[in-house]
Amino acid sequence: MEELLLLVIVQLVAIIAAARISGNLFKHFGQPSVSGEMAAGLILGPSLLGKLFPGIFHAVFNPAADPILSILSQLGLILLMFLIGLEFDFVHLSENKQTVLSVSLVGIVAPFTLGFGLGKVMHGRLGLSGSWIGFSLLATATSITAIPVLGRIMIELNINRTRVGSLTMAAAAMNDAAGWTMLAFVTASVRSTLDPVKMAAMVASVAAYGLVMAFGVRPLLIKWSKRMLKENAGDISLNALAALPIMVLLSAAVTNKIGIFSIFGGFMMGAILYDRREFRDALRRRLNDFVTAFFLPIFFTYTGLRTDMGSMKGGQLCLFCGLVPAAAIVGKFGGCTLAARANGVPAREASIIGVMMNTRGLMELIAINVGYDLGVVPKTVFFMLVFMAVCTTWMTTPILRRLIRGSEAWDSYRVSAFAARFERPSRAVNS
Repeated sequence: MEELLLLVIVQLVAIIAAARISGNLFKHFGQPSVSGEMAAGLILGPSLLGKLFPGIFHAVFNPAADPILSILSQLGLILLMFLIGLEFDFVHLSENKQTVLSVSLVGIVAPFTLGFGLGKVMHGRLGLSGSWIGFSLLATATSITAIPVLGRIMIELNINRTRVGSLTMAAAAMNDAAGWTMLAFVTASVRSTLDPVKMAAMVASVAAYGLVMAFGVRPLLIKWSKRMLKENAGDISLNALAALPIMVLLSAAVTNKIGIFSIFGGFMMGAILYDRREFRDALRRRLNDFVTAFFLPIFFTYTGLRTDMGSMKGGQLCLFCGLVPAAAIVGKFGGCTLAARANGVPAREASIIGVMMNTRGLMELIAINVGYDLGVVPKTVFFMLVFMAVCTTWMTTPILRRLIRGSEAWDSYRVSAFAARFERPSRAVNS
């Protein structure tokens, strides 16, 4: 036990240190720190550390500790999805309804259609086992926008309160709510082995769970949170801080028992409290930083250990590796940009919306891991999807910096710390 504990300690030290160093380095070069944290996870995997220093890689990431790292990753994801659910802001959905609905709908349908078609072709050409329907349905993953990453990018650029920022966040919120619902039903259908009776039972269970959470649990939690904050002068007591993980884990246990992944339970527990702003702020002060600094790097590394560039052997695999991000970008960026233009949004602002909606990052990686754990995404395709998630995340900030110039968000961007650091003073004056 002591030897295994030492191995886990060494892994955690390496993971957290690498995430912080890489995050700060990426931030220095104009990328959000989460991009660097994603990169650290890939660097520690077999694609880089395993190739360059195989002895160190196998010594540090000994397979004996894999189950522990996996459990830590899943527990962290449950808590992280709870925090993500809390951050969902559905209030903006009442503003610019037609534009928000159009951008969100096209942002789901276009990448899903392209991903579904490409998935069917890949399943046949690569000779994959299992149903092509189950494999192709994970095109749902390409339909999801990474709200946590997008939010951090928008705040750093100081465009989160602009019209284009609010519109994009509202469309992304609706997009992701639909996307996670779809992914939950996809998970249910795959795990039921497409048996009509089992599928109907799981779908009914998911729907019943959602109704109970929305109309039964939510009112009780709202009353509890109001009383707790009032008794503690707007802060969260130690007892409440202990009660929250219990409630989150119980919700996760229910979704696990239903047959979909535990992370959906964590997300739902947060989503039903999305409008409790005071509670969310108090909880963020107590929990958010620890989850982000400790658990998030573990998940990125866990994903990195599953990502092996060496699996890309042969021209056909490399071709599909290029087609996957191409389909995702065309569907998401192209579709959302055209939808915004069709609703009268100026061309530059429409492109900004398209670029921001195209951000995948964390949410995409979570969805990809769901597919991998379902057994419908093999290691080769897993690498392609991770490559797509990384590309669509890293391309966001550099393109936004160019598009913002001359847009309605330019004034807000110019006063941001990001612009002061990375924009040339002469350009700002001339503009």
